[in-house]
Amino acid sequence: MSVAVRARTFAPANRVVGAVRPARTSTVRVAATAETTTESKNLEVMRKFSEQYAKRSGTYFCMDKSVTAVVIQGLAEHKDTLGAPLCPCRHYDDKEAEAAQGYWNCPCVPMRERKECHCMLFLTTDNDWAGKSQEITMEEIKAGTAGM
Repeated sequence: MSVAVRARTFAPANRVVGAVRPARTSTVRVAATAETTTESKNLEVMRKFSEQYAKRSGTYFCMDKSVTAVVIQGLAEHKDTLGAPLCPCRHYDDKEAEAAQGYWNCPCVPMRERKECHCMLFLTTDNDWAGKSQEITMEEIKAGTAGM
């Protein structure tokens, strides 16, 4: 299995004076094994964190557990690559800077302050997509992320 990763490179600032060169974007294929995508240590860490935070905040996972599984998978991948569980449902020009800043690290500031989860990982009971569960198994995560 391979995953397409979009990489952005910028021209050195000292090469162009008074002008900004546009970014070049290229696609790189990275081989990923099933172990790295579904069985990383951080996947279990993020699964446990998600369960504990849902219980502590009085929120619930989406009734479609594959949504929960994909978000947890994305958080674990960001924890693997960035060292922080950066929200996987947003676009960032500079993921490393965003992870260091912390605003969008899970649970993000909107979730902590207003219980607003853009990813639909933590849902309040008044949300039509909220399920009744605050738990998810590794098997459910594997099933929900199969084929990714």
